[in-house]
Amino acid sequence: MSQLPPIDRDSLVNTRRDLHQHPELGFEEVRTAGIVEQRLRALGYDVRSGVGKTGVLGLRNGSGTERCVLLRADMDALPVQEANETPYRSQHAGKMHACGHDGHVAIGLEVARRLQSVPLPGALKFAFQPAEEIATGAEAMIDAGVLDTPPVTAAFGIHLWNDLPTGTVAVMPGPVMASVDDFDISIKGKGGHAAAPQQTVDPVVVAAHVITALQTLVSRRRNPFEEAVVSVTAVNAGHTFNVIPQQAELRGTVRTFGGRFYDAAPKLLEETVRGITAAFGATAEIRYRRLCKPVVNDARMSELLSQVAAGIVGKNNVVSGYRTMGGEDMSFFLARVPGCFAFVGSARPGPKPSPHHSPTFDIDEAALIIGADLLTTTAVRYLERGA
Repeated sequence: MSQLPPIDRDSLVNTRRDLHQHPELGFEEVRTAGIVEQRLRALGYDVRSGVGKTGVLGLRNGSGTERCVLLRADMDALPVQEANETPYRSQHAGKMHACGHDGHVAIGLEVARRLQSVPLPGALKFAFQPAEEIATGAEAMIDAGVLDTPPVTAAFGIHLWNDLPTGTVAVMPGPVMASVDDFDISIKGKGGHAAAPQQTVDPVVVAAHVITALQTLVSRRRNPFEEAVVSVTAVNAGHTFNVIPQQAELRGTVRTFGGRFYDAAPKLLEETVRGITAAFGATAEIRYRRLCKPVVNDARMSELLSQVAAGIVGKNNVVSGYRTMGGEDMSFFLARVPGCFAFVGSARPGPKPSPHHSPTFDIDEAALIIGADLLTTTAVRYLERGA
């Protein structure tokens, strides 16, 4: 394999901390995209900006093979108020890199720097993607042609992961992250005085029964060998203590790894909601959206990445069989081309780390080095040998 330049740890950490201080939400990643574009151009890559609105694509053509590998890094932050007191805490109220995407961008830029002058038998693409947290950025970049000219033949990505200790990498073939569906339910009853509920159709009571019944979709309507989660995450009704409201609003999500329950979930949810609301004399409006399918890793690409990981962290620290009900729109890339999405452990030593999307989320920055080494070596090995 080609000799690779050493990792610049200081640059990795400094870039990550700078991005952490300036988080930007989905399709608002103007500053982040500007930094990415500037650095890729300085490294000699052919660069397209505004790909899928705020995405950036970097391309380097090689020779001698038709292989083209795409490395993807998501850029967006979350609408979370940071509670950490670190010197690099967010400088923007109500916005925070609470999922590690700042680290993903820093890793992507370091991989681009390391591969700048390495002879490559094939093409190399970097997709710095917007709007992963709202599950629309990957599809927007694909619609803008990120997988074309030259056509991508393999795609790889990583996620810094606080559920795993630093020094481990989790890789497995098949579905590793769940589908993401969301639903909104509007229950319409008949409002009135709280002291005379018999004169009303109380949408709060109906909503309570709907919430309870939705849990039976998993416990009684699903094959127990198929993983699934149904969560109601928002409930809104009424404004004061002595008025039964006219309407109640529910919002939630359904997660699966595919299978029959994935296919049946929209209809099952609608039948359950309409049956219960009708029994109470209420009505319901339902909006059910499919945001992304499960992230499904290709077997050969997973084996390639697993072998690379073993050479970096040791075979005993490569975790197999790990997956999560969290979702990722990396699924759009892997539905089009074979590839692999891996988890790089980023939990700090000591007490249990704050989970993803928490206002106290932070990573062990040693994981940045592992992530950069993993993607660099995987890209080179794929282009030199295939999978």
